[in-house]
Amino acid sequence: MSVDSTLTLAPSGDINLSPSELPAQCDVIVVGAGPAGSAAALELARAGLDVVLVDQHAFPRDKVCGDGLIPDAHNALRRLGLLDEVLAQAQSAGHVGVIGSRGGRVNVPGTLSVLPRRELDLILCRGAVAAGARMFAPLRFMGTIESTVDGVTQVVGARLRSGDTMHELRAAWLLIASGAPPQALLAAGMCERRTPSGVALRGYVRNPALVGRLTELEVVWHPHMKRGYGWIFPCPNGVFNIGVGVAHSHAKRRDGQDRGGATMRDVNLRSMFDAFTRVHPHARELMAGGQWVGELKGAPLRCSLEGAALSRPGLLVTGEAAGSTYAFTGEGIGKAMETGILAAEAVIDSFRGTNEAQARTTYEQRVRALVPRYRLYEKANAVNDHPWLVDLLVWSALRSPKRLKRMSGVLEETHIPSSLMSPGAWWRLLFERG
Repeated sequence: MSVDSTLTLAPSGDINLSPSELPAQCDVIVVGAGPAGSAAALELARAGLDVVLVDQHAFPRDKVCGDGLIPDAHNALRRLGLLDEVLAQAQSAGHVGVIGSRGGRVNVPGTLSVLPRRELDLILCRGAVAAGARMFAPLRFMGTIESTVDGVTQVVGARLRSGDTMHELRAAWLLIASGAPPQALLAAGMCERRTPSGVALRGYVRNPALVGRLTELEVVWHPHMKRGYGWIFPCPNGVFNIGVGVAHSHAKRRDGQDRGGATMRDVNLRSMFDAFTRVHPHARELMAGGQWVGELKGAPLRCSLEGAALSRPGLLVTGEAAGSTYAFTGEGIGKAMETGILAAEAVIDSFRGTNEAQARTTYEQRVRALVPRYRLYEKANAVNDHPWLVDLLVWSALRSPKRLKRMSGVLEETHIPSSLMSPGAWWRLLFERG
């Protein structure tokens, strides 16, 4: 295939302030201007706080992601007041096609759309700036500034680097929303696991012949992609996001702790991607008649609210840095924004009189309240190791409207199964009708 190096992108506006203009003090520093950081900055600025948002990349910038916006993302964008702007640029879809190794397919209805992260994150960051936050980039977070009073060490700012220049910025709160790479977590003293939960590889392919034919999100499981899955999501302008992902890609000790130098579990994402384009007809057709837009890119994933401490005095961790991505499917945009909003609410409460320690406790409790949803996706990871389970699930959903309705409820977050892998669940899966 030939290569087209650009995606259509909305105008950026002037959102990147020069690091040389960085102030000495503000109310809140937010490190990372992705969905979690921008959502938090937007909410904080709307509340009247002086917010400095920093990122190591000037915007717009690319971000490796499946780009799928599932119902929780729509809900968060609605809360932020940005849903209409996103939907005006996104490709809408009505269902997710769950596809098994034998080609069987069930279409799970949902509130869905697709917008490349380059555009989505720009909209979110612009929204934060419009609300009053100041965005400085490129700036790299190097560590915390701390003060100890009465034996309690409190984060009171951040050390930031631009080129060879170091900056110190003081604030009442520091929010770490730096995504999956561990460097910022390590620098903040919040990292509990260096290795990621999973890895993904994605690219963009333009193929006008599939416009109007491949209109829904497709997720595919097959024995040739064991321990993982493939996807094709339709983007605007005849472009398709195609990729593969693997959860639990890094080894752990038996006690579940990080092994430090843990390595990939025999994962070769490029080989998996090639297998995907052979075994799935739509992937094969997309690649055969398509044109690359950019190149294949890989990225780590942090899932299941694991791998980082959530808070310490003066500091909160949010978004994918806190493990906000779902295992099994790698969806994480909605929960990143959701946790970013929760972090902002905790900080706002502290400025309105809530004790700092109580604000942190409330934040952690609200994030931990999401754990049952993550456990569901963790249990579903059995499908990645045993792709034939998808064929069974498709067969069951096609014969049971109740099963399909419950699957849609999981997607829409109106239904959380009590147990996905229990004998009772499999009995209902195999024999329930209606």
